[in-house]
Amino acid sequence: MIEIINLSKSFGNNRVLDNLNLLIKSGETMVIIGRSGCGKSVLLKHMIGLLKPDFGQVIINDRDVCRMEQKELDDLRLKFGMLFQGAALFDSMTVGENVGFALREHTNIAEEIIQEKVAKALNHVGLKGIEDLMPAELSGGMKKRVGLARAICNEPDIILYDEPTTGLDPIMADAINNLIIDLNNKLKVTSIVVTHDMTSAYKIATKVAMLYHGKIVEVGTPDEIKHTEDPLVRQFVTGAAKGPITDGR
Repeated sequence: MIEIINLSKSFGNNRVLDNLNLLIKSGETMVIIGRSGCGKSVLLKHMIGLLKPDFGQVIINDRDVCRMEQKELDDLRLKFGMLFQGAALFDSMTVGENVGFALREHTNIAEEIIQEKVAKALNHVGLKGIEDLMPAELSGGMKKRVGLARAICNEPDIILYDEPTTGLDPIMADAINNLIIDLNNKLKVTSIVVTHDMTSAYKIATKVAMLYHGKIVEVGTPDEIKHTEDPLVRQFVTGAAKGPITDGR
């Protein structure tokens, strides 16, 4: 479904992505790991056309995202759902308004149909009947789940997760992991998850890819990554202070 070819991106003198290559098959849950600031979120932004590369391609269903006109990009983005790191709910909107936001803004679907889709999405994430609550009335875990309901409300083909367990206690983080697995099985979507939480990565991934110095240095199943012989990957996944990865990155 998604093929990234020689993707390169610099910000000033800082080269964040450096001829990066990655293949993500339809129905996979691809977890992208790496240190904070290594470019994981920058990679996600290229997939949905929020950033243009200096060089390279992002091919989705045989179409190059990097060369699409605005109308094509708008249509493509409706096929994506996105769970942001901090849920990114609109404080002045109710839960129902947040979850149905994209449908109201970008489609001509009747309001009663939108409300049905909102209710269905909230039910999927275990939050039935909370449409009238405000974000300030929600716990951190509930906000994450509302964000996830918003991500799936338009029935996307691809869901992007940016640090889905950040800021959650271990029990709630595991609940979010289980929810990601459940939604992937029920909705048959392709999921791309950016994280440095290895407990989460091992649980939800069908494939894990490590990003380091702008390149994907290894791709494998969770078991292959857990038992890797690559010293870079092994140091990261075990959380060892000593190794080829230094404070200078």
